[in-house]
Amino acid sequence: MVMIRENIRNKNKIAALACILAVLAAVFLYGTGGSSAIQFLKGVVWGRALIAVFSVFSSLALAELVWRIILVLKYRPIPGVSDDQLPTCTIVVPAYNEGRQVFDTLKSLAASNYPRNKIQLIAVDDGSMDDTWKWIKQAKRTLSLPVLTIRQPRNQGKRQALYDGFKKSRGTVLVTVDSDSMVEPDTLRNLVTPFALNPDVGAVAGNVRVLNQSQGIIPRMVDIVFVFSFDFMRVSQSMVRTVTCTPGALSAYRKSVVMGVLDKWRNQTFLGRPANIGEDRAMTNMILRQGYDVVFQQNARVFTEVPVAYTQLCKMYLRWARSNVRETIAMASFIFTRFRRGSMLGARINLVSDVIKLTVAQLFFLMSWGLILWNPAIFGSKTIVGIVLGSSLAATIYAFKFGKISSILAFVYGFFFFIALSWIKPYALITPHHSRWLTRACPKVNPDNDLHHQLGARQLT
Repeated sequence: MVMIRENIRNKNKIAALACILAVLAAVFLYGTGGSSAIQFLKGVVWGRALIAVFSVFSSLALAELVWRIILVLKYRPIPGVSDDQLPTCTIVVPAYNEGRQVFDTLKSLAASNYPRNKIQLIAVDDGSMDDTWKWIKQAKRTLSLPVLTIRQPRNQGKRQALYDGFKKSRGTVLVTVDSDSMVEPDTLRNLVTPFALNPDVGAVAGNVRVLNQSQGIIPRMVDIVFVFSFDFMRVSQSMVRTVTCTPGALSAYRKSVVMGVLDKWRNQTFLGRPANIGEDRAMTNMILRQGYDVVFQQNARVFTEVPVAYTQLCKMYLRWARSNVRETIAMASFIFTRFRRGSMLGARINLVSDVIKLTVAQLFFLMSWGLILWNPAIFGSKTIVGIVLGSSLAATIYAFKFGKISSILAFVYGFFFFIALSWIKPYALITPHHSRWLTRACPKVNPDNDLHHQLGARQLT
């Protein structure tokens, strides 16, 4: 065992060192090539203005990065409380054309380390066209935990499925879990614990990892993105009590807070059209607006399937981006008011950061492409360096946490994103009114084998 741990530590060091060397190489290239790009731009009429704007933007980004790093270093997840302290909870699992996977999801939830008399499990078949209902009934017959089943006569969307589950709930805490996800035994206990200790907590975000990493390079890259998104971004947001999105794959809400906005949430519109996407971000906003804290539990893990093909990945990201545009606008409507007790500065920084990423950052992406086409020799190399630097933090975090040489894929993803995915956010900005779900089509995995692989790797580290 000692030898195994030593090997893991060595792998951590090797992976982290590789990332650091890549960053140093990028900094060196930046230093040797930066002056030529600056001199080139100074010779253009609008070049000086572009340099000034970029300098301001870079300074703000660096200040935010330092701020978030400090918050991340101070963060500690809350350990699970005793059975007596745990509240009653209802878990709602909406499913559409999920097949056998919904059974395995319910099975993992039924195996949770949570008092049986304090848990209610609800599965909602949202008008599936396959055998999803058969597997839900199989779960009802065979699992050790009773399963309340609901079958919609037709597909009405995830928001309606959750609504119907919430209306049948008996618990004081509502938990949502996607039907293509698997949880660890202590996930539920850790997720719900903040409600038992702090009456100001209105929602808790779980920690999402990728279940189907073995299916290709895209899931492996997305896992690195998820680790950065949750173990860095949501950790820092949690420290200022303002996680901006509780993920659909795993989240918990105080029922008394949800019920006051439930009908408004179900009937939400954007530009006069029903808002059929972004139900998780919308609920988060409505809870924040009421003055409650939204926090993150790093020790509440869920493993979920992600797309393995480029087209499906684009659909998922586009759905998320459109929701982000809508809910950033919604958040701006209250975040600068006196919406809760205590400090609100962190919440406002989060919003300003999101606005900059949606606007200024997208302009820089477009400008980068224009400059590359204009002068590939100068700006092509600068862009490469920028991508390496931009990917370095995610790569280093993944390397230190998991000791996998695959952390180098963060740099691969950086180039992949710039070349093949950077169009998504600008396109979402001009089409936020589209509410098509753009259903994911993920090939099914063997959940037991993949989860065993993921948990085994985590336990060794």
